[in-house]
Amino acid sequence: MAKKNFMLYGMDWRIFTIFGGAILISAYMNIIPNQLIGGIAVMFTLGIIFGELGEQLPIWNKYCGGGAILAFLACGILTYTNLMPKNIVSISKGWMSTYSFLNVFISTLVVGSLLGLDRKLLIKSGALYLPALLASLAVAALFGILGGLLFGIKPAEVVTAYVLPIMGGGAGAGAIPMAQVYQDVTGKDSSGYLSFAIAILAIGNILAILFAIILDNIGRVFPKLTGHGNLVKVEASKAETTIETKDSKVDITMDDIGSAIFLIGAFFVLAQLTAKKILPSIFGVAIPNFAYLIIFAALANILDLIPERNKKACQKLQQFCGNKLVWIQMAGCGITLINFKQMVSVMSPENLFIAFLIVLGCVIGSGIFGALVGFYPIESSITAGLCMANMGGAGDLAVLGAARRMELMSYAQISSRIGGAIVLFVGSFIFQFL
Repeated sequence: MAKKNFMLYGMDWRIFTIFGGAILISAYMNIIPNQLIGGIAVMFTLGIIFGELGEQLPIWNKYCGGGAILAFLACGILTYTNLMPKNIVSISKGWMSTYSFLNVFISTLVVGSLLGLDRKLLIKSGALYLPALLASLAVAALFGILGGLLFGIKPAEVVTAYVLPIMGGGAGAGAIPMAQVYQDVTGKDSSGYLSFAIAILAIGNILAILFAIILDNIGRVFPKLTGHGNLVKVEASKAETTIETKDSKVDITMDDIGSAIFLIGAFFVLAQLTAKKILPSIFGVAIPNFAYLIIFAALANILDLIPERNKKACQKLQQFCGNKLVWIQMAGCGITLINFKQMVSVMSPENLFIAFLIVLGCVIGSGIFGALVGFYPIESSITAGLCMANMGGAGDLAVLGAARRMELMSYAQISSRIGGAIVLFVGSFIFQFL
């Protein structure tokens, strides 16, 4: 039997090596044009190299954010040490700013995530699970504020710089759009905020995985606290107590993908129109377009305004962005947005302690609330708590794997997607007071 060739991003490694090498040589020779096509070539090359490497490193891929975080950090370090070619730096700035690909990326994630959730799941989750997310966020903020006061950090700074990034649903759909909202609302440069947010998020992700292991062991010692993979305390089978996403058998065509691209752009423009002209503020508080984007996409799904095949097509694009394109986007962020000096400064005892308290707070808040409304505390803490405080989809896998409760993936997705959207929405208000 012939040995299977090693693949990189769906390509034979030899093909990628030849073309990727040519692109890097061209960049060092400063001959790649600062255009969209040049940006695609350069950003994909960097993203694939560091993304694939990050996914293969044994410890890094499970506990440190995998390919996305490695792409961010590696590109940031190379730029900081002046080892990154100037041609690549200028192209990256064009990719992020001139072409505003960041807006495309964020919009695809938000719309695809919300439309991709089963409508019944989205409605059902609002009854008790969404309040559990709010309880998790509230107690996390309370614990974080208490920790900040011990070190003389103002409550508003703790909430915006520590709580929101950790609880925001990861990097691609959390910290990055949060930084964009920060810049839009405050008018301040987002580079410093994003650098700090990514570092704090990485710390929170590691702590979430450690807490998942602890909760699993607590469940073994006190079996009455856990449903062993079931969230709701009812006498029924797993199939009845665990919410499952709709398994649609719709075959997605190229036309469907085209319609998804249009819908994502249309939702963005509608949100922009509302934020700029129709309802720019509520009670004097400015509402950014991404907040409206979240509202419109959620309502469109709840009200069943979008046909199933179009929703599934949007979800396909979201999955591509979340699984693969995030590497490319994080590489661009590392080159253009990272403040490496500030990244290093984050690794201090006080920041570690505050991050620890925030993760502890989300565990306690979601666990207590869950127990009061008929959830198993262990499962509630894992899903509504730790799956809020990790790095999104990859973090969900790591947390549920550490807790040995992969059956809870549906709830974990709600935490990362809907919970992250809630945090983003909350941040759009809180940033007004900075």
